Amino acid sequence: MTVKVSLTVNGRAVTAEVPPETLLVQLIRDNLRLTGTHVGCDTSQCGACTVLLDGRAVKSCAVLAVQADGAALTTIEGLAAADGALHPMQAAFREHHGLQCGFCTPGMVMSACELAGRKPAPSEAEIRRALEGNLCRCTGYHNIVKAVQAGLAAMEG
Repeated sequence: MTVKVSLTVNGRAVTAEVPPETLLVQLIRDNLRLTGTHVGCDTSQCGACTVLLDGRAVKSCAVLAVQADGAALTTIEGLAAADGALHPMQAAFREHHGLQCGFCTPGMVMSACELAGRKPAPSEAEIRRALEGNLCRCTGYHNIVKAVQAGLAAMEG
């Protein structure tokens, strides 16, 4: 048995037929071939699979695809401009060394973008709180926080 899931992904209408137990991350990666959303733990602990669902940061490994039916989904691929120019938050991560291996970066960037929509001028403590659901095993968090601060400033400017 399959179910029909229709949603808007990165501004584009998408429909897929999937088994009812399909996770949103599986729909994103396997059906839509958007592999920027990473699968780290598969238990909603690491945040590497974070996407924006109707503007809210969610861990796509903990959401069924059918729960996203009718929603607007933004993945890391949906942040860049049509000409390939990086989103200000993506550029800030690159410029401020907010990544090493890069595995956690898509989830960190998506969480930071969600924070920007909620609170345009957060304190460092608020940034750290917003990133609590995202784990990085390489950098520590100092450069990540600095990158988020720079990205937020660029988004406002």
